Amino acid sequence: MAAELLASRPAESESTLVLTLSNPGARNAMHPDMYAAGIEAMNTAERDASIGAVVITGADQFFCAGGNLNRLLENRAKDPSVQAQSIDLLGEWIAALQASSKPVIAAVEGAAAGAGFSLALACDLIVAADDAKFVMSYARVGLTPDGGGSWFLARALPRQIATEVLIEGKPIAAQRLFDLGVVNRLAKPGAVRDTAIAWADDLGKISPNAKARSQGADRGRGRAAVARASGCGTRQLRRVAASSRRTRRHHGFSREARAELPISDG
Repeated sequence: MAAELLASRPAESESTLVLTLSNPGARNAMHPDMYAAGIEAMNTAERDASIGAVVITGADQFFCAGGNLNRLLENRAKDPSVQAQSIDLLGEWIAALQASSKPVIAAVEGAAAGAGFSLALACDLIVAADDAKFVMSYARVGLTPDGGGSWFLARALPRQIATEVLIEGKPIAAQRLFDLGVVNRLAKPGAVRDTAIAWADDLGKISPNAKARSQGADRGRGRAAVARASGCGTRQLRRVAASSRRTRRHHGFSREARAELPISDG
């Protein structure tokens, strides 16, 4: 089945739009089709007065394994512009999240890895299962985070902890991020989506103008910073893609790290 972003209005919800990352067999790994659908969905939510908030979650109680390694490796044989376009499109989706006047909540079960972690950080609020994991593994393949991940982490965490998360590329528990103030609420596994929707419904009752004013100034700085960060990621990707030595190293990573990191190879 194809990777897709599913949009729904749950019957139990009063005013919440739910966007579900779905990539069966690949732990909801990211795909450019998801980015395009995400941009369209956020534009629709912005125009629809009946939508008060947005929840982003993953199918089958798993948020997102980041990039699909098989697809990324296949792209190595293509012109670097193919990969650059994909990263740019992800940046546009992140920018759409940052531009939204409606609160956006990430509902994280299982794990949020790589670009999936960046996506969760781009949301206004995060609800996570108490056994969920988060990981930025880019350093292990010679890259920097796309989707503004490094900027979001540097802004949300003390410098030393952000450096640890970015350089080591090891999973960090939801409980620790909750203690650090990055995750807003913890829930039992299996209850995260419902918890996030209930919270989104409560937020949807707040005056739209009040919410927009509260988010406005901060969001403006965020959009500019994410655009710069995405540009850096695109330029670096072009350099890495041109290096056969780096490509071989990436192949080695995809084989050796599967058992350790919740990243898709499907």
